[in-house]
Amino acid sequence: MSGAVDLSGLKQPPAGAPSAAGGGDYAVNEANFETKVLRRSVQVPVVVALYSQRSPGSVELVRTLERLVGESGGAWDLATVEAEANMRIAQAFGVQGIPTVIAVAGGQPLADFQGAQPEAQVRQWLSAVLDAVAGKLPGGEEAEEAPEDPRFVAAETALEQGDMAGAEAAYEAIIAAEPGNEEAKGALRQLRFLVRAQVLPASAIATADADLGNVDAALDAADVEMLNQQPDAAFDRLIAVVKRSAGDDRTKARTRLLELFELFDQAEPFVVAARRKLAAALY
Repeated sequence: MSGAVDLSGLKQPPAGAPSAAGGGDYAVNEANFETKVLRRSVQVPVVVALYSQRSPGSVELVRTLERLVGESGGAWDLATVEAEANMRIAQAFGVQGIPTVIAVAGGQPLADFQGAQPEAQVRQWLSAVLDAVAGKLPGGEEAEEAPEDPRFVAAETALEQGDMAGAEAAYEAIIAAEPGNEEAKGALRQLRFLVRAQVLPASAIATADADLGNVDAALDAADVEMLNQQPDAAFDRLIAVVKRSAGDDRTKARTRLLELFELFDQAEPFVVAARRKLAAALY
């Protein structure tokens, strides 16, 4: 999961969206997942609770976990994830139902359970998790934590506050100082995609389907599909444009397709497959 590129991680929740248990300290989304879960789990186990506001049982389970982590004295940490708004996280864990709770230690899933559980069983499960990792985490109290790069912290903070312009400026400053910084380049690509795509109407797909000769409409539709976590559909749409077009239109579709490829790890099977389809379409 630490190597996966997350497309919806920068998307902010709707203004005024309530927290499941009234406390935002444990809320995690795709944008801060690496920091609050993967990195943190090198120090202590992180219990990731995927829930839905529409499921009273999962909301109650989150409340129970928030109370228990407050009693733990820092032995473990909690990450509450609203599943509908963070589908990439749910997909990465292979979640089949809500609520699902996963213990992550050393950056890897360790144990999990699904469905609302009585507090006594939750306590027993937590005890088993702590016993399993006792003395084994590389970033425990005896290890010195590597300091975070303050430049990335500033960019991530801007993202969490919904300040897209501030985040973009922070990443651009990193790249200006370090032209070879791939982490900053990748983050900036993600951010620019989101800024472009999140203002497009959901009707963009229907508009493109109704007018296959409109290349600009196809580009917009592909962005919406990508934002909706449908990369295969977005790739296939643009490859089809490449096949049936020529000249500037073909160049425009190919350029946008290559940009979308760059949002992912290039070793991802679906990216490799799409690149092959593009090569066939071109030659």
